[in-house]
Amino acid sequence: MAMLSVHTFYGQQNQSGFILEGLVRSQDNQMPISGVSVSTDKGEYTSTNGLGEFKIRANIGDEIVFRSPEFETVFHRITSKEEIIVEVQDFEPNARGGSRATTAVEHQRYLDSANFYKKTDIEKSLDFISKSISNTTLEPSKTQVNHSLTLLGEIYLYHKQFDLAVANLEDALGAKKTVRTTLLLAKAYVLNKEYDAALEQLQKLDAVKNMPPYQRIEKEELKGDAQKGMGKSKLAQQFYEAGLKIAEKNQVTPKIIDLSTKIAENFAAQNRQIEAEDYYNNSIKLSKQQAPERQVREKEKVADFYNQTSRYEDEIQLRKENLSQLKRLPKKKVLLKDEPAQKDSITTQRINYKIANAYIAQEKLAEAIPYLQKSIVEADSDNDLVVQKDATRKLSEVYEYRGDFDKAYKTYQEYVSLVDTLYIRKEQELSRLARLNREVANKQNRISSLEQERELSQSKYSLAMTEQKLFETRANWQKVLIYSLVMGMALFALTAFFFYRSNQKQKLANNLLALKSLRSQMNPHFIFNALNSVNNYIAKSDERSANRYLSDFSLLMRTVLENSEEDFIPFTKELELIKLYLKLEHSRFPDKFDYDIKIADEVDIHAFQIPPMLVQPYIENAVWHGLRYKENKGELIVSVTQPQEDMLEIMVTDNGIGRKHSANLKTDNQRRQKSKGMGNIKKRIAILNDMYKNKVDVTINDLNEDETGTKVVLRLKKD
Repeated sequence: MAMLSVHTFYGQQNQSGFILEGLVRSQDNQMPISGVSVSTDKGEYTSTNGLGEFKIRANIGDEIVFRSPEFETVFHRITSKEEIIVEVQDFEPNARGGSRATTAVEHQRYLDSANFYKKTDIEKSLDFISKSISNTTLEPSKTQVNHSLTLLGEIYLYHKQFDLAVANLEDALGAKKTVRTTLLLAKAYVLNKEYDAALEQLQKLDAVKNMPPYQRIEKEELKGDAQKGMGKSKLAQQFYEAGLKIAEKNQVTPKIIDLSTKIAENFAAQNRQIEAEDYYNNSIKLSKQQAPERQVREKEKVADFYNQTSRYEDEIQLRKENLSQLKRLPKKKVLLKDEPAQKDSITTQRINYKIANAYIAQEKLAEAIPYLQKSIVEADSDNDLVVQKDATRKLSEVYEYRGDFDKAYKTYQEYVSLVDTLYIRKEQELSRLARLNREVANKQNRISSLEQERELSQSKYSLAMTEQKLFETRANWQKVLIYSLVMGMALFALTAFFFYRSNQKQKLANNLLALKSLRSQMNPHFIFNALNSVNNYIAKSDERSANRYLSDFSLLMRTVLENSEEDFIPFTKELELIKLYLKLEHSRFPDKFDYDIKIADEVDIHAFQIPPMLVQPYIENAVWHGLRYKENKGELIVSVTQPQEDMLEIMVTDNGIGRKHSANLKTDNQRRQKSKGMGNIKKRIAILNDMYKNKVDVTINDLNEDETGTKVVLRLKKD
């Protein structure tokens, strides 16, 4: 049972209500209660932190609601700006005493810390997520697991790692289904362009009752985003208007602005300029009630609309107003909503540059020059090389059009110098991003491992508790067994059967876990060299080749990650992966080997399933240890035949230097690396054959009698 008491504390007043602060705690021992959902009937939402505290934007007259599985829901009408304290009578978070409560507080503190560093330091944020998972007990609550994985998904969403966000939010929903997590997962699907999956999640929320207005608005908005992504503008418009109706009914001004802008953009895309302008004007009008930064953002969107419709004078007037307003802000910079990158910010140099472009579009070159000069000076002061480069190039073109060739040449030289500087910075940024991606991948693997260890520990703990209960039950039955030996033997046999089945299940779970771990390991040597290839293309200014190679490499990585969750995949998918991998390797060593993939006419490639990434390591060995050291150009052939109706035979042959000669050329580190890679393949095959009764067979022999060349034959039986 929860009781409500009010203590005097004046909230922070602003243009749209005030910040109401409060606390939720136990009445008996004053212990803070974390994870309590706090919302208002106007759509605002938050939850209590590890100290039981919360802050929420509210207005006098709003109804505030406190929800938790630990106590009855509390409703309260806000009548003042005073602090609200909710005290719960007879609060017992669980039957095991205070250890779980202490762990819950620590878990929430880790999540608070992770959330604090979410935007500024992704590595620290992931470290705190790891601690929140490793800190949980053998039987953590599903809510704790959901909170950790949901925040992890939010972190990846903010940093635009949409695949990782989807994976972790799916796991969070698996732990506990909540409206908030479902909305975040739908958002991740939309950003990852998986629109059907997003709509499927959102349709599940249609049956949820008593959803806060803000979440109902988000649901309709995300449906509109998904339909828009699928090119269905009319359906998107319907969902946006439905969300706008809810927002206007509940006076959720920020969402009214968001949805008005999206409806305007939708109309603009259909060339319905009058309707678009009406909604744009409405968003500007409402944004005046919000923070100045929000007003700047909305005006810039409308100015972009004027630019697209060639209304340059209106665009210039609006951007000049923004310049004046932006200069009064402390940072003179406005970030677009939920955008971490500074390249997407609204700055005075960017606005000056756009004003100059609007003048140039009207052939008013004299008016454009001062704004280009201001843009260059401000960009230089703000170390914004991209805008400085673009403005300098545009200024050089303006001087040239005006016939002032000396200034045009001088400005062009400055532009060339900026391009060189920007190129060096891009190289440094690429290197930093590569390092950061490696760190993020390592930390994600660590989090995944912790979650697997937690699940395994929980499974072992549950098994131990079951065994203990069985032992206690058996001890109690001993008195009965004296009078009924036959019944006792039957019970013993039944218990032994249960133990055997449990052990078999545990063995299967361990095999699946080992398979998943082995499947996820791809040769880091290939990834490192692939990134070096991209750098080489960039160094040669071969941007097209770099983009093409990076696109193929990204497709390969995505294919490997998608297939890594399965024990078997269609052979057609494995064949696509082989072709893509050979294409990448051949583009790196075009003078070392040619390759061919031969598929016999009688082979039904759609009829077979194959373990993912089974053939690729043998092809990689053929390239790296056989053909790469060959003096003249070699040949690699992958042939597929079907010797029997239920058997597929894959043969990888190369005329390289051979296994013996290759072994003599290797360093100790290379031998260890190969041994580890081949060891993983052998382990996978052994586990698969154990689980699926000798389904896969591999033989490796020299191709020629002089021990040159290598022939690998994989035989796969059909179920």
